[in-house]
Amino acid sequence: MATQFLVGIGIAVYAGKKLDERLVTGMPLAVWVLPLLLIVAVIYKIIKDTAPKK
Repeated sequence: MATQFLVGIGIAVYAGKKLDERLVTGMPLAVWVLPLLLIVAVIYKIIKDTAPKK
């Protein structure tokens, strides 16, 4: 799972850089937002998977 997480972060950063180059914003917004969304999604999945079943 750690490898998947690191690869996902790498892909998100790469995609964010390319998106920022395309959008030409004054700051690297996508480089921050895409990995952050990935981290939030992974944390949500971990919590959902480890929560006790009712």
